[in-house]
Amino acid sequence: MRVKIHLKCTECGSKNYLTSKNKTNHPDKIQVTKYCPKERKVTLHIES
Repeated sequence: MRVKIHLKCTECGSKNYLTSKNKTNHPDKIQVTKYCPKERKVTLHIES
């Protein structure tokens, strides 16, 4: 079952990205490095 999740920036706290994941295969939280437009640099984004 795929679930929609938001990715939240660890530095500024804004929710920048919307994506989906399969909860049965990946039960833990996703951590991805992505571009944050507010900080204007690549930062770590965590599932919120």
